Amino acid sequence: MRKAMWVAAAAGTALLVAGCGSEGGTDKGGSSSAGSAATGGSGAGGSSEQKLDAAAVTKELTDAATGAGFTQDSSGEAVPPALKDCMVSWTADVEKAADPKKSYADTVTTLTGGGWTVGKSVEQMGSQIKSLTKSTWRLQASNHAQGPLKIVMFVATDTGPECAAVMEAENAKHKKP
Repeated sequence: MRKAMWVAAAAGTALLVAGCGSEGGTDKGGSSSAGSAATGGSGAGGSSEQKLDAAAVTKELTDAATGAGFTQDSSGEAVPPALKDCMVSWTADVEKAADPKKSYADTVTTLTGGGWTVGKSVEQMGSQIKSLTKSTWRLQASNHAQGPLKIVMFVATDTGPECAAVMEAENAKHKKP
């Protein structure tokens, strides 16, 4: 069941990111193990700030979510090894949060205060999904704590060219003929 939820969340991230785009053009990237350079995207001027890699995204996300009252669900699905430099997945333990809806909102607020930009936002039947961007990273913040599934997930992907190639290769492995 967990695997199906993770796959669905990852698919949702791909669809949401594809729908949001980065205003055209391509972003310049660094090595796949170091993340991608902070150029292009929605920022003005395209100046090279600092490299944002999976470790930095994980730290920002963990700090924001735990500061907002979440603890990480240790039974959540791990990112496949081939994608560890290109994807971050953080699942909240909704049962331990005093107010999951407030913790979700506070996490998003902290991230935006740290330079993440909110793009597309969807609210349906008690669920919220927000797309955030920073550098070449796209983050899908999903709050389904009101429904029967009760899950809050944050899935970030590096959309730089190196990671795009790695993700395409990984997806090709799992396609059914």
